[in-house]
Amino acid sequence: MKQLLMGLGALFLILVTVLLVRTFTFGGAPANVQQVELPEPPAISAEAAAQNLSRAIQFRTITLSSGDPRPGQEGPWLELQAWLEETYPAFHAAADKETVPGGYTVLYTWEGSDASLDPILLMAHQDVVPVNIGTEGDWTGAPFAGEIIDGYVYGRGAMDDKGSLVGLMEALDALARDGFAPRRTILLQLGHDEEVSGSGAEAGIALLKSRRISPVMALDEGFMVVEDNPVTGGTLGLIGVAEKGYLTIRLTALAEGGHSSAPPRDSATVRLSRALVALDENQMAADLSKAPTSDMIRVVSQEMGFVNRMAIANQWLLGGLVESGFAASPQGNAMIRTTTAPTMLVGSAKENVLAQRATAMVNFRVHPNNTVEEVLQHVRDVTADIEGIEIELGGDGIASEPSPVSSTQNRAYGVLAAVAAEISGGAPSTPALVIGATDARYASAITKDVYRFAPSVVGPADLAGFHGTNERLSVENMGRLARSYAQIILAMDAPE
Repeated sequence: MKQLLMGLGALFLILVTVLLVRTFTFGGAPANVQQVELPEPPAISAEAAAQNLSRAIQFRTITLSSGDPRPGQEGPWLELQAWLEETYPAFHAAADKETVPGGYTVLYTWEGSDASLDPILLMAHQDVVPVNIGTEGDWTGAPFAGEIIDGYVYGRGAMDDKGSLVGLMEALDALARDGFAPRRTILLQLGHDEEVSGSGAEAGIALLKSRRISPVMALDEGFMVVEDNPVTGGTLGLIGVAEKGYLTIRLTALAEGGHSSAPPRDSATVRLSRALVALDENQMAADLSKAPTSDMIRVVSQEMGFVNRMAIANQWLLGGLVESGFAASPQGNAMIRTTTAPTMLVGSAKENVLAQRATAMVNFRVHPNNTVEEVLQHVRDVTADIEGIEIELGGDGIASEPSPVSSTQNRAYGVLAAVAAEISGGAPSTPALVIGATDARYASAITKDVYRFAPSVVGPADLAGFHGTNERLSVENMGRLARSYAQIILAMDAPE
């Protein structure tokens, strides 16, 4: 017995030692991130940039559904584009502009002097989401007035995505005025319908592909530097290196229907409810071992308390705790798995009539660990024992695979990490998974290095306005965006 106790004690000591060693040696930035010294950009006025954002917001480039703007409704897009030409003459003199066939997406080409260098592709979009009817009075500044109040530009599109669009224009125009002559060709694509389908960006990328153009990197909206972030509670730079795919399915439950005075025990509505509960209770599996999630976990672990860091460093033993910790919040859960979201329900047309067909739309955001077909098979498996269930693609039949994961070991990521460090005052930055959809997903067709990062610093109050009430962007952030975009262009143009 004494020997057994001694053996157990030795095993316990070994276990504790392993846990502690792994805890204290775990974490840090992804391996082989290039260290880049950022060049000094030309002087750009944050106040003037904010005034220009204010004006851009006043063009009501609202998209509601695929195919927008409809014939006769394209005026705001054309007016915005004419205003850009008038406001940024130096860039427009330096670059060629073309309208991508089939819409109002525009593509600028600023030719570089060295044809052997692959170009850089910068992206933003012109359209914005609508404002919910009846909420206009809840805004601090009217949603399409672009008012500047207490250091913030208020209005729909301030963050998504006219801040980036104007920031890019400010940077490019400043560089052109300063006499910058790029070695590497600069491409700027401004999509016209990102909020509904991204068909303009898709067509623009297809046009570049037909010309056999393969950019060294593509940069679009996505993440920012986030203060008081929910993962660590501090400041964290998030650089999107991948984004989730998109899939909506229509679940239909069939039954006989009839009068509600004599209902069966297994009506179409009940069957549909059982299917939805089954999907909710059987979520797709999480996997924290692959990039970008694994890289993000390594970075944020160093900003966490000892207990959380120990769990993250020892997932071989405590992985269940780590997964449940992430899954406890909607944002954290979305980072680690394909999410399941029932969104629309349709049943009977009258309260005393049993539905013969009850339908639900279920939206999935597909994690890079999965494919669209795997999600469909998951739905089939989970609902297989429920009678009368039909499964088909919903919505417009759109199903997009998750994007590839871009490298963190090239100059492009090193430049973005350096920018994130500079604007955050040295806060850590991490590769991350964008859980929504951006126009950048199409760029994977022409380059393997696609990033989603708008160089700005935002807090919870700013993020609350994203697609909501009081969308805003600070004057200071307009300066950061313009200055940082200029630095990115210069750094990617400089010899390595």
